[in-house]
Amino acid sequence: MLKSPLFRFLLWKHQLSPNDSSLANRKYIQDLLDELRASRHVQQAVLLAMDGVYTTDGRINHQATEFLISNDYVLQQAKDNPNDFLAGVSINPQRIDAIEELHRCAEAGAILVKVLPNSQQFNPSQSRYQKFYRELAKLGLPLLSHVGYEFSLMGKDQSVGDPNRLRTALEEGATVIAAHACSYGLMMYEKFYPTLLEFVNHYPNFYADISALTLPNRLGMLLKLRHDPEIFDRLIFGTDYPLSVFHLPMWGMTKLSTIRHMRATTIRFDRQYLVCQNLGLGFGSLQTVIQSARPHVPSDLRLPPQT
Repeated sequence: MLKSPLFRFLLWKHQLSPNDSSLANRKYIQDLLDELRASRHVQQAVLLAMDGVYTTDGRINHQATEFLISNDYVLQQAKDNPNDFLAGVSINPQRIDAIEELHRCAEAGAILVKVLPNSQQFNPSQSRYQKFYRELAKLGLPLLSHVGYEFSLMGKDQSVGDPNRLRTALEEGATVIAAHACSYGLMMYEKFYPTLLEFVNHYPNFYADISALTLPNRLGMLLKLRHDPEIFDRLIFGTDYPLSVFHLPMWGMTKLSTIRHMRATTIRFDRQYLVCQNLGLGFGSLQTVIQSARPHVPSDLRLPPQT
């Protein structure tokens, strides 16, 4: 992964050295805090952990695991910066202690569980994970799942990025957030758009985030979504930080003065917010999903208007 052009670009852009991981981690977190606190439209960010690949008997496969961010790390960062960060833990349901880890993280303050089936090498539609999904529903923790092709990390089986494989979790009552609004991720070819519409119509526990939709390979989905206002109440804000936010989708769609203002906006959270807003895309905050997943949560839950 250290040889990946994208990873090397991100290291260069953030001025991070892979030779001193402790220093790089601290600088990354501080840079994120500085950018978040300077944002006009976003008050908190969800830090996402990244679980590994597991064998068929539920043991971690270090050789096949490319990238790890521990649950304890994001939980600690959220604890240290409670006004800025929320903890999104990652639990591969194939791990032998998946349910125990789920309860442990819930008790420690996790607000959602993130999975990336393409890189974590599991098929989310398998019935063996039904109990895990039922526990998610009981705990009121949404499942945020990558959808479409995966480019940043190694994707062994890209077919598991098909949102149709999330039906099992939805049928078990888990609240599901499809990342990237079900974008396929291959330029203008958005084969999963009918699935997105179907899920919105059939599953009240289904949502989609708008993360990464300004990237050139996903802007086709962004342009489609803006024409279907009936699904805006199922869309929630997201960025895919630290990746860049492009104003390309606005060209030909808005005034040049608006685009000039956008080019001067360096805060990625605000750029994502403003690009999507200026294109007429409606979206809500994670608060909506949390309150839906946890009906027992008091109505005065203090979460930001945009996360």
